[in-house]
Amino acid sequence: MVAYETMFIIKTTLDEEATNAVIEKFKGIMTNMAGEIAKVDIWGKRRLAYEIKDMSEGFYVLIDFNGDGELVKELDRVFKITDGILRHIILRKGE
Repeated sequence: MVAYETMFIIKTTLDEEATNAVIEKFKGIMTNMAGEIAKVDIWGKRRLAYEIKDMSEGFYVLIDFNGDGELVKELDRVFKITDGILRHIILRKGE
């Protein structure tokens, strides 16, 4: 397994329950595809560097996890089709 980290920004127009549901959705994908979650760091609501889709704030979440290439492809696919996500990035951690 390879170590990765992903950061994603959730729209602030979602209520707390919907925001938590989005976070749990991605944690579930990681565990269902034999990934291991090392750390979940919820940064909370922060100002964006520039407006994205007419929004100036977003809810930031950083997750460190271990997995394989198929997990990364599936996460990327689901990030792209999830309405509550403004931006996302998945990085392989350096050695």
